[in-house]
Amino acid sequence: MESTPTRSALLQARDERQVMGEGFRFLDEKRLLLAAEMARQFERYRQERELWLQQQQEAGSALQHSLLRHGLHGLQVLPAASAPPPLQCAQRRFFGVTLQEIPDALTGLQAFSAVETLSPEARLCQHRFGQLLLCSAVLAARSGNLHRLLAEYKRTERRARALEDVLLPELDSLIHEMDLSLEELDQEEAVRVRLGRPAE
Repeated sequence: MESTPTRSALLQARDERQVMGEGFRFLDEKRLLLAAEMARQFERYRQERELWLQQQQEAGSALQHSLLRHGLHGLQVLPAASAPPPLQCAQRRFFGVTLQEIPDALTGLQAFSAVETLSPEARLCQHRFGQLLLCSAVLAARSGNLHRLLAEYKRTERRARALEDVLLPELDSLIHEMDLSLEELDQEEAVRVRLGRPAE
């Protein structure tokens, strides 16, 4: 932007200052909304992680019982459970950040079924690890959401700080200097008019 002390340059600088101020207010509000969404996502992550830890403990316990009944080799040759139905992942956008939700996964925990011809210990082991797998998918989606939200928050924070700490103060200083220069020019012109001297 030119810094020649003219009225039009001053008006242009003030317009630019207004636009930058609006941009800063938008970024500041975006920071707050991103932080609130991160807090919501983190709370859900914490709850889902508690469930995952519980599922992991139950799966480990079921594996121990199954190993005691069948032995390692016996457990390795048992038929595998059928794969659970594919998870439906819903996506939504939040300030340009893709957030993923797996809405039916936790209800799918109950729907996972093991091979019926197995011993009760082996069926329970398959069921528990199936639950752990579904719970892991939910936790992974939530973790991805948090990482993407944090990256966007940091990017927004950098932009807001650049406006607040560098660009806006520089522009305010430029406007102040232009105001002073124009005021001095106006005073010189007023003195010239009063003394009847021609403009140089």
